[in-house]
Amino acid sequence: MSTSICYISISCNFFASVWNLGGLVLALAIEYSNLHKRIALGTILLVGCSPRRLHFGLITVTSFLSMWISNSACTAMMCPIVKAILNEMEAQKIFTVYMTQEEEPVEEGEPRHPSKISMAFYFGTAYASSIGGVGTLIGTGTNLTFKGIYETRFPDSKEEIDFPIFMAYAVPITVVVNVLMLYISLQLTHMALFRPNSKTGQEVKAATANKDLLHGVVKENYKALGKMTCHEVQVASVFALMVVLLFTVKPGFMTGWGEALDLQAVQSSAIVFLSVVILFALPTQYTFFKYCCGSAPFTGRAMDACLSWTFIHNNMPWGLCFLIGGGFALAEGSKVSGMAKMLGESMSFIQAFPRDVVIGVTIVMGIACTAFSSNVAVCNILTPVFCEMALAVKIHPLLLTLPATLAMSFAYHLPVSTPPNAIISGYSNIKTKYMAVAGILPTLWGIILPWVNAVTWGMVVFPESKSFPDWAKDA
Repeated sequence: MSTSICYISISCNFFASVWNLGGLVLALAIEYSNLHKRIALGTILLVGCSPRRLHFGLITVTSFLSMWISNSACTAMMCPIVKAILNEMEAQKIFTVYMTQEEEPVEEGEPRHPSKISMAFYFGTAYASSIGGVGTLIGTGTNLTFKGIYETRFPDSKEEIDFPIFMAYAVPITVVVNVLMLYISLQLTHMALFRPNSKTGQEVKAATANKDLLHGVVKENYKALGKMTCHEVQVASVFALMVVLLFTVKPGFMTGWGEALDLQAVQSSAIVFLSVVILFALPTQYTFFKYCCGSAPFTGRAMDACLSWTFIHNNMPWGLCFLIGGGFALAEGSKVSGMAKMLGESMSFIQAFPRDVVIGVTIVMGIACTAFSSNVAVCNILTPVFCEMALAVKIHPLLLTLPATLAMSFAYHLPVSTPPNAIISGYSNIKTKYMAVAGILPTLWGIILPWVNAVTWGMVVFPESKSFPDWAKDA
């Protein structure tokens, strides 16, 4: 029995680690083809180019991209786009991009601090990356960590955490509604929404009057990309194929291709890495076809692949892979040693409270802890504890683990809380005090929305979670 449990644990952790690695490689493939810039600039042109619409467009496209690539990679890709737009705003004197020496003194040679409006764009990018990342299993490391630990601890669970089911649970409220609330929050705090007579409000109003100039700037950047290359088309096609395969392998509401072909052992990690292998095999162009019907001599020329190992080697955040893998080992150690069970049972006094209150407590604990540490590390520590806590208080384990896992990505106060926070803090020279203030409202929504989602929409997606399951009684 112990051998089979160990095998299950190693298998789940291995597949989750491989999935994470494949997701990071796909993110780099999109960056390598320059497809991310085309998507971002195209969306901004579609939404509009007044400051408020531009802000909304950046938040929307960032959250969408972050659903499919890691939130850190998405933030790193979007920051240069934001900076290019803001620099053009400064060149055209549309609005104040940097603080004055009186507002925030800097030493000679140090980078200037972004203005309140500029910070709204950077905060929107980082926070939207964190929000979008919770929408899919491959969006952020905490989702993969949760899946690995949950399936390891409860191998007999009847509720399967499949790709489409996870999206159905997370996207409507914790992504879509959260993105809208993030936009409104930053508009209120940084872009003087409903305060047209304030200094910032006047700047936004003047910039809106010059929206045609803003549109011209973005359009020029979009035109500079040229026509969509064969490289971009292939990356987009392989990416679309991967999404379709992930959705249809075992959708739950119909017979999937995995079930039809009796491939029950096919994991989502295999689908992700199939896409990676295809990208390594496909060339960026097919000019060699013109030689198929010709005669010798042929021109000798090396063909570039859609994905370069050199690019992967130089840009892959290898540390994140080890962080997730090491976290699985930490979670397994806490379970085997009995530490997770001891901590979970020590929280049994909370059984006297209503179920919805207990869910809220786990969400607050998750956000509070991850505010001062890596969210992936915190997820590895708290998820096993919440699993044992659910058994102690007789609540379905999904209710105490999944909402808290989503909430762990919504820590906005400090650079150390999430990778996107750290990236924009270093890239744009934003001081911690400004981030701490900017994160107040988004963090509030980060507590409320996962809780609302768990007690309403979550019950529709996982109806069995309304009661304590029989399989958990012997877990």
